[in-house]
Amino acid sequence: MPQHADPVVETPAGAVRGVRDGSGERYRAIPYAAAPTGAGRFAPPAPHPGWSGVRDGTRPSPTAPQPARNFGRLDMTPYFGPGWVRGDEYLTVDVRTPAADDGRRPVMVFVHGGGFVTGSTRAALYDGSAFARDGVVLVTVNYRLGIPGFLDMEGAPANRGLLDVLAALRWVRDTIPAFGGDPDAVTVFGQSAGATLTGALLATPDAKGLFRRAIIQSGSGTGAFTPEQARRVTSAAAATLGIEPTAEAFAAIPDERFLETLPALTGLDLRTTTATDPLVGLSPFSLVLPVQPAEALADGPAADVDLLIGTNTEEGHLYLVPQDRFELSTETDVLALAEQVHDAPEALVAAHRAARPDATPGELRSAVLGEALFGAGTARMADAHARISGGRTHVYSFAHRSTALDGRLGATHTVELPFVFDLADEPWLHGDTGLLGPTPAPAGLAARVHGAWVAFAATGDPGWASHDPQRPATEVFGG
Repeated sequence: MPQHADPVVETPAGAVRGVRDGSGERYRAIPYAAAPTGAGRFAPPAPHPGWSGVRDGTRPSPTAPQPARNFGRLDMTPYFGPGWVRGDEYLTVDVRTPAADDGRRPVMVFVHGGGFVTGSTRAALYDGSAFARDGVVLVTVNYRLGIPGFLDMEGAPANRGLLDVLAALRWVRDTIPAFGGDPDAVTVFGQSAGATLTGALLATPDAKGLFRRAIIQSGSGTGAFTPEQARRVTSAAAATLGIEPTAEAFAAIPDERFLETLPALTGLDLRTTTATDPLVGLSPFSLVLPVQPAEALADGPAADVDLLIGTNTEEGHLYLVPQDRFELSTETDVLALAEQVHDAPEALVAAHRAARPDATPGELRSAVLGEALFGAGTARMADAHARISGGRTHVYSFAHRSTALDGRLGATHTVELPFVFDLADEPWLHGDTGLLGPTPAPAGLAARVHGAWVAFAATGDPGWASHDPQRPATEVFGG
């Protein structure tokens, strides 16, 4: 019989068939844990039983149950992917490698964003061809979302989505040599919710030894809910479903019902006497921790990990411009937002206005939102990591402005991703409703950003001075 042309890799769980293309080899939908069904949706990730024969790794995975997301005229499908693609076995990874040999190449493990409720490895933006082309093994991870992933409840471990990412990292440690990767040269990187999860790993004792470097793109080191805030969400979810707030009761409810409850949970008032809502009502789910990751780095591997961290200069635009709330913003809207996120709202608005005296109310509202969601928690994380790691922290700012939506979208949340993955010239990211807008991406910017990420994964040095809280150093991309 003729040899099958597609590559086959032997892993500890069984053999997987992938495909070969111009960038190397790709293997999709490889389980790193057992399918989370029934009560298992609220249990820690369990080992996968493995399989006999050769598993088909040429087709994409099912995805975690998730709602559809709508950003008005802006086409965000490259970011969110296809939404919920049904199937039990969605705790999977995709692997892109130059070759499944004994190469021991740098490994990058990507944790997607989507507000802890959406996203998957199937999103077009996470195509790893450019990483494989440049000698990196890229692993992208699906994890539990929404109520199964992050609702805190009696009888279930907290932060199950984070436990999934830890299980995927153990899979990488044990399996990646078969795909040509070096388990001692692993970089975890994430964006948005995935970046906040990455930051939490830095403070997680069980993460020690699983990775050497981390990249936090538009996340927050102070983005976790307090236990009291989490209880409010759980109470609302249980009341909406008419059940007790226990894992046993939630286990009897199908995933469809969970998705139907999400509108009732979004916009809850989570402010307490000790904490504001770190997600400003945009998502009812986050990590649940007694101490914020930026304050608990000594508990985890952070001191031994190189960190690359940053934000975009107009993060808040994504939540205002596509919804036509940017131009319509008033001074009253700015103050109302400041009251949500700060103990001294007038002083906060005054500080933003002093920094940008010519700013419109929409620009001020975006700035307050971006600082609350990402900026302040990123700065805390960068300073905290620099203090314990001795010159191993590098900070960036992404300033290239998308011309989408009549030139108004700007350097908003998510626009760095096409440059990180070196996809910025793809036609599906352009046009007035595409993420990057109708104008071509600046020549060389994607090569520079992607090149810095690859260099950091290989050496820990992205190509600029490290961050010191006394002498801050920030590399600016674009703008």
